[in-house]
Amino acid sequence: MNATPVIAIVDDDAAVRHAMGRLLRAFDLAVELYAGGPELLASPSIDGIACVITDVQMPGMNGFALSDALRARGLRMPVIFMTAFDKQGYEQRAQAAGAACFIGKPFEDTEIIRCIEQALGLPGETL
Repeated sequence: MNATPVIAIVDDDAAVRHAMGRLLRAFDLAVELYAGGPELLASPSIDGIACVITDVQMPGMNGFALSDALRARGLRMPVIFMTAFDKQGYEQRAQAAGAACFIGKPFEDTEIIRCIEQALGLPGETL
C-alpha cells in the first residue's frame, strides 16, 4: 500500500491555510500547515513533504524565496504557487522557478486538486 502524500500548505493568512487544509483532508490527503516559509524550513518532517503549496506574497520570506531555499537544500518536491496578485508578472516568475502549477486566488476546489494531481504525477481524477 502506498503512503498518503503529505502536502505542505504555506500561507500567512490563517483562514486560507485552514480552509485549504480542510479541503485537502476531505480528499484523504495528509496536510501540514505552516504560517510561513521559515516554519516549513525548520520542520523536522520537511523530508517527508511530497508537495508544497505556497502563497506568493507573505511577510519575511515570500513564496519564491521559499522555493529557492528548498532547492538550495536539494529538496525537489513540486511547488504550487498561489496568489491574489497574479496580474503582476508572478506567473512568469513562478514558471521560471519551476512551478508545478500557478493559481490565482480565489480558485475553485477542482483547480487546486487538478494542480496537486499534476504536481504528484497522478492521473486526472485520482484524488
